[in-house]
Amino acid sequence: MEQTKKSEVKETFDIIQLKPVGIVKNQSQEASWGTELQALPWQERAARMREQSQAVSELIINPELEDMLNGIDDFSHLTVLYWSHLIPEKRRRTMKVHPLGSKNFPLVGTFATHSPARPNSILVTVVRLLERNGNILKVTGLDALNGSPILDIKPYYNDSHESEEVIVPDWMKQVHDRFKEE
Repeated sequence: MEQTKKSEVKETFDIIQLKPVGIVKNQSQEASWGTELQALPWQERAARMREQSQAVSELIINPELEDMLNGIDDFSHLTVLYWSHLIPEKRRRTMKVHPLGSKNFPLVGTFATHSPARPNSILVTVVRLLERNGNILKVTGLDALNGSPILDIKPYYNDSHESEEVIVPDWMKQVHDRFKEE
């Protein structure tokens, strides 16, 4: 990809306020960037994160929005946007990271990673929908912590994001391959 010269953003942006549509309920209490997991080798951290994503989570949608879920149980997968609510303000200013905190991977800009430490901690995950019971969706594949505010839910349709050949650096393939290992 070609880099262009820096230019300043001269526009002023208003503050955007979002109201959560629900909350995550699960057993995940420790963030992958938390002190306990940071001490582990990156392979073990990846294994713990994979284990977390295989657990069942509940997406508890605000009851007044329940009608918005009609038809959602016709889909096998959903895209969940949520707020990484436990990221400390200082971490939101992180400019560069080693993916998974491992120096085995290159130091890259935060926007080139899936790190939860970002200026706006909006995270996205594709999950498998197991069942719907009223305003509660049971899912697997969610990497959110218990209590994470849900910002939006969309049905996942693989072809909706197809484009030309997708290019991904080798280090990112290694990170994602680690999550596929059994």
